[in-house]
Amino acid sequence: MIRVMIVEDDPMVAEFNKSYLAKVNGFQLTAMARSVEDAIRIIENQDFDLILLDIFMPGKQGLELLTFLREKEKETDVIIISAASDMDRIQKALRYGAVDYLIKPFEFERFQLALTAYLEKREFIKNQPVTSQDELDYQLLRREEKTILEELPKGLTKDTLKQIWDAIQEMKDGPFSTEDVVKIVGISRVSVRKYLNFLKGIGILEVKVIYGTVGRPVYQHHFNKYKEHLIKNFL
Repeated sequence: MIRVMIVEDDPMVAEFNKSYLAKVNGFQLTAMARSVEDAIRIIENQDFDLILLDIFMPGKQGLELLTFLREKEKETDVIIISAASDMDRIQKALRYGAVDYLIKPFEFERFQLALTAYLEKREFIKNQPVTSQDELDYQLLRREEKTILEELPKGLTKDTLKQIWDAIQEMKDGPFSTEDVVKIVGISRVSVRKYLNFLKGIGILEVKVIYGTVGRPVYQHHFNKYKEHLIKNFL
């Protein structure tokens, strides 16, 4: 079992991460911390394989924990789970050795993808003392191609996905909402959300939440041109 610590100051988010973790086989939550200082005290007395780490916290920031782990040469991997979406922090986290980066809010599918890929990578390294270039490329450097679904999830159809995709092509140069897609395609908001969530799950769409003064938050979708090729598996 992969021993996991969650470092998150928001109790509600920590519980979400905890419940998500419980759904993925092979992982065991062994500690939770609400600050970097608390996490360091725990780490000094207990070993972990993986830390799910927030960045914005009271006191020391999450990236300082990454620095601490590297300075102490701890054999602990880190997946960042944070609302920080600026490239400076993302780049710094990756340079400090984060194995993945999840931007809040995210769906369970993206969380599961991160943990599954991590587990596969860990098992490959553990059981493969030497390797070939082809195997290395497949196992470590092309995770996206391995973990992508090979067929549409239950309840989604190729014809409707094609309609959604055509609508997105009309709006991909800027952010768009679920309602924008509904107006073009003419199907229910609930149905459109299912397809947009699917496209988000495979990386073709990125989502930011805009909170207004009244009413429910608006989910703005941004097209990721670097993942556009993945749609070919489903159309």
